[in-house]
Amino acid sequence: MQEHESRSRRYYDEFAKRYDDKRGGREPGGYHDLIDDLEVDLVRRYGEGRDVLEVGCGTGLLLARFAGFARRAKGIDLSEGMLARARERGLDVTVGSAADLPFPDASFDVACSFKVLAHVPPIERALGEMARVVRPGGHVLAEFYNPLSLRFVAKRLAGPLTVGRDLKESDVYTRFDAPSDVARLTPPGTELVAARGIRIVTPAAAALRVPLLRTALATVERALADTPASYFGGFYVAVYRKRA
Repeated sequence: MQEHESRSRRYYDEFAKRYDDKRGGREPGGYHDLIDDLEVDLVRRYGEGRDVLEVGCGTGLLLARFAGFARRAKGIDLSEGMLARARERGLDVTVGSAADLPFPDASFDVACSFKVLAHVPPIERALGEMARVVRPGGHVLAEFYNPLSLRFVAKRLAGPLTVGRDLKESDVYTRFDAPSDVARLTPPGTELVAARGIRIVTPAAAALRVPLLRTALATVERALADTPASYFGGFYVAVYRKRA
């Protein structure tokens, strides 16, 4: 695992230099903003007025928004490069591994992770750690990469993107888990109570740069996120509740 974490740290330290370039309202069309909005909305549903931990907080774009409605918002990430940007935002963050969270049992009401668990080989351990630090009755929000999606097809056709210098997406471990596998990955002591599908009908980020198409796609994505169509979301977010 140390070798994997070393590669991931190097990759994300480099990625940190341009991670925010198309986020936070900086990209015409707002593909990333739409994805972020759907993730933040779900965290607000379970975490408003409560203690929230983001596992893999990156530069803190989402964490800053969580801090606006949570009682306490804490972030952890493997990459010091990413965390440097988060600290510039004045956020409460610490360096650490998703597979070994440096927090006591039952420290948070919500533990969430977006676009991170798919890059963690011991995913069961990471999910177990998220459940461990959540209080009874609290929730774990875990995002998976879904192979039953347009996003999966688009990624296969486009090939790995270059992050910087000689680094590519393919340099980092990536897994895809179908919704049917998500129940099997339910952390001990929790139950799967809901799911949200994100990027269900959007074929590619570029589609959201077309004004009329952008509006239509965004409307449909929001309408379908919590319906059975969530099964085909490129990002499939499982909501696990910790038993009392």
